[in-house]
Amino acid sequence: MNSQKSKSNRFARLTRALKLNFLKLLRAPGGAHKVSTGFAIGFGLELIVISTASLIYLVFYPIVRLSGGSLPAAIVGNVIGKLTFLPILLMPLAKQIGSWILPAHSMGQGPVHESAFMELFRGNWSALSELLLGGLDILAGMSVFGVILGFISYFVVKFFYVRALRRRHERRMEKRRLAAMSPGPAPVLIRKTSQS
Repeated sequence: MNSQKSKSNRFARLTRALKLNFLKLLRAPGGAHKVSTGFAIGFGLELIVISTASLIYLVFYPIVRLSGGSLPAAIVGNVIGKLTFLPILLMPLAKQIGSWILPAHSMGQGPVHESAFMELFRGNWSALSELLLGGLDILAGMSVFGVILGFISYFVVKFFYVRALRRRHERRMEKRRLAAMSPGPAPVLIRKTSQS
């Protein structure tokens, strides 16, 4: 019973976090293109954070600025990418796709063995190339996923951003229309008392 409650609490917290970040995204400064570009870059780069050992954050800010995207939207996209756990879920599939893009036989390397880690600790530095090539497979696959999902998220965010702006504009116009139709406050009559 308690495990079901804790699972529902975790799910509710995750849902609230996603909603909060989405509201932050809709209030990010900039037009629809700028916000959508920033979000797409932040979301796409999140997919290669693990593969690059978080070194991608060194160029995160320059990439967002050079692309003309919104930095707050990029940060929100990055956070939403973390909350979805996609980088972890897609990793096995990314490894497969990466092995198609960078075939191991063309590099003279086979699949990465777990013993390569132990060999590295023993001082056998030749195992490092095996680990790096295995990591390149994942990096290539996750880069493909980053480009595809970033591209899709651009149009999704742009659609929701434009729709939210339209709704906000319609609410403002409705308030103005109601304010114009409602009668103004009744004039207050001040009775002057004659001084004797």
